Amino acid sequence: MKIGIVGCGMVGSTSAYALVMSGVGREIVLVDVHRARAEAEANDIFADVFRQIVPAALNNAPDAVLLVVSNPVDIMTHLAAHFAAEAGVPAIRVIGSGTTLDTARFRTLLGRYFDVDPQHVHAYVLGEHGDSEVLAWSQATIAGLSLDEFAHVHGKILTEAARAKIDDQVRRAAYYIIAGKRATYFGIGSAVARIVDVLLHDQRAILTICSRIQGVPDFDGVTMALPHLIGGQGALATIPLRLDDAEQAALRRSAGIVRDAIESLKLG
Repeated sequence: MKIGIVGCGMVGSTSAYALVMSGVGREIVLVDVHRARAEAEANDIFADVFRQIVPAALNNAPDAVLLVVSNPVDIMTHLAAHFAAEAGVPAIRVIGSGTTLDTARFRTLLGRYFDVDPQHVHAYVLGEHGDSEVLAWSQATIAGLSLDEFAHVHGKILTEAARAKIDDQVRRAAYYIIAGKRATYFGIGSAVARIVDVLLHDQRAILTICSRIQGVPDFDGVTMALPHLIGGQGALATIPLRLDDAEQAALRRSAGIVRDAIESLKLG
């Protein structure tokens, strides 16, 4: 199976590395446009690259599922879906990495706190991939138990201070990494490898990718991260969670930030 990666910066090249090391795909094709740094940054901001690349990619691979990793990933995914729609490609076949990495960090930190393998932790990070993202504490479970129930069984209470520390470590992880090494790319590279593996093998996994939301009250038409059923054709279904009132309000605020940014693009 052939995999194409458009853009060979740190994220693109590290994603290719992670795919090779994971044994995902037989052939990996790297595509890049060599331009001056300033021009590349400007193109990224104004989406000129997407305006050119998305139709070209779909012209050569009309059945492809597009996976967007570029930040701001929610907006860039929305743009890619817009240009893909002009080529007759449905929105479900355009997805972004969303909060896949944030969700993995959340689960890992909860597992570390309770001394449990993170594979047995189910928890999600929702909304914008950014400062307004929402950690869905009310829906987090371990072995089918809520965190409070598991804490009682385990004998270790999840204090407010511990919650605040985990929230900060998830929400601001990129800032800490960038402060130390000027960039963050190994984590997202692994997240990309996971998503591509799911797409290639039609695994029907639940991932917090971002995609244009359809049919969910308050969020219809917004591109942001919610749990999605992912298969070989892309985002097959959106799975809204039953959040508590505070989390639901926070998610509406996060969606509002993304919606305002989308409207500012005046895509029509």
